[in-house]
Amino acid sequence: MFIDDIKFDEKGLVPAVVQDATDDRILMLAYMNRESLEKTLETGKTWFFSRSRGKLWNKGETSGHFQTVREILVDCDMDSLVIKVDQTGAACHTGNRSCFYRKAENGELAEYAEPANAHILDEVYAVVKDRMENPKEDSYTNYLLDTGIDKILKKVGEECSETIIAAKNDEPDEIALETSDLLYHLIVMLAERGMTMEQVYAELKGRR
Repeated sequence: MFIDDIKFDEKGLVPAVVQDATDDRILMLAYMNRESLEKTLETGKTWFFSRSRGKLWNKGETSGHFQTVREILVDCDMDSLVIKVDQTGAACHTGNRSCFYRKAENGELAEYAEPANAHILDEVYAVVKDRMENPKEDSYTNYLLDTGIDKILKKVGEECSETIIAAKNDEPDEIALETSDLLYHLIVMLAERGMTMEQVYAELKGRR
């Protein structure tokens, strides 16, 4: 096992940088000992060692914001790790997606405004999956899911037509709005059919 070659420090710990597997955003920094690394490999979920509490902890055990491990990278000196994960919910206890939500600016700390990118598709998918497992009253997503696939597909068709009309009229704001509606309903359809965003990404990557 590669664990035998890891250079744990004098306290038996190794730093682990946790990174989003989808867009490589750094989510958090924690520490692992041999046991927590073994449990991470065994369960496919991240386990760490809390230096302040002196015990193991499973990320998400109280918040439900689990991290599913996709890859583990080891640096050249064998004394630090990068754990690439699929993050459920927020990684930070503050509710922010990443613990690194502040930036140094002119000698002061400022809020880091995360740029809009494709990660939002995975966030929307995660919300839809959460609604499937934890239905909420007055949720439009739950209304669609409860109504069934025919209703979902009808909405996909409607939003597709509205996107076409917006593009035909050359209205950028409307194009963005209708495309967003279309993507949302497509994501609901994928989730309802038991598919993942990764399946779509893999198909797109294969066509690239």
